[in-house]
Formats: sequence, C-alpha cells, structure tokens
Amino acid sequence: MDMFSSLHLSRRRLIGAAIAVPFAAFAACTAHAADASLSFDELYGKFGVLGLEFSDKVKLLAGQGISMKGFMAPPLKAEAQFFVLTEVPMSLCPFCSSDADWPDNIVVVYLSEKQTFVQPRQTIEVRGTLEYGSWTDPETGFVSLLRIRQAEYFAV
Repeated sequence: MDMFSSLHLSRRRLIGAAIAVPFAAFAACTAHAADASLSFDELYGKFGVLGLEFSDKVKLLAGQGISMKGFMAPPLKAEAQFFVLTEVPMSLCPFCSSDADWPDNIVVVYLSEKQTFVQPRQTIEVRGTLEYGSWTDPETGFVSLLRIRQAEYFAV
C-alpha cells in the first residue's frame, strides 16, 4: 500500500510538472515583450550639486530590457549602426563634445543590426537593454550618458 501511495504521488507530480512547464516557457517568452517602459520625464530624478542625477527608475532598470518612444535624430551617416533618440523632433543631430554638455532629452541607441532610418518627424518605439553612466564610443569618439544597446525600433 505504501508503494502505491508513492506511485500515486509521483504520478501527480509528473502531471503537475507537465502542466506547469508550458506556462513557465510562455512566461519566459513574453518577458521580452513586457519590457519596462521608460519615458524622457523619468530619466532624471533631481538636480544635485553635480547637475542632473539619474532617477531611481533608471538605476533600477540598468541592464534590463526597456522600451522608449521618441524621435530619431538625423544620423551622421547612413551606414551608422546607432542613432540618437530624442524627446522632440530635431532637424540636426544633437551630438556633444563631452558628457558635461549632455542634453537631458536624448538617449543613444545602438542597434543589434543595421536598419533603414526613418524620417525625423516619425514617432518610433525602441526596445533594448538600458545602460547609464559616461561612456566614449571607441569608433566614433561620441560621449554618452544614456544608452540602449542591442536595440531594435519600429514606427508607431
């Protein structure tokens, strides 16, 4: 009788696992689709003695998948694998010489692969991994404070 109890319990666990596994796989697949949304208003928390400070939300989401909406600034060259996401449409690219001059309403977007750029007045949504902190691109010398890496975008 004891042997049948353990057999019955094992069968129950097996059936439970068979039901749970597809749900776990579904949750993992939809995790990327449920990236945290970040807006330009949420990038900075306060103005401190050293200038703007990143918000707690930016610090919390660093290294995670996010989505942001904005506008693509005109790229420096057609073959670039990155662009600048801006809060408002711009006719010129807002590149800076140092992070001290960094505007508070732009984010550098590094694409996972080259894509065709859109018109500057087209709203886009970008999805990728958030990074913050001063970093200089070794290829271009461009200095950034906020980046979205391994990104993709689409018109909204």
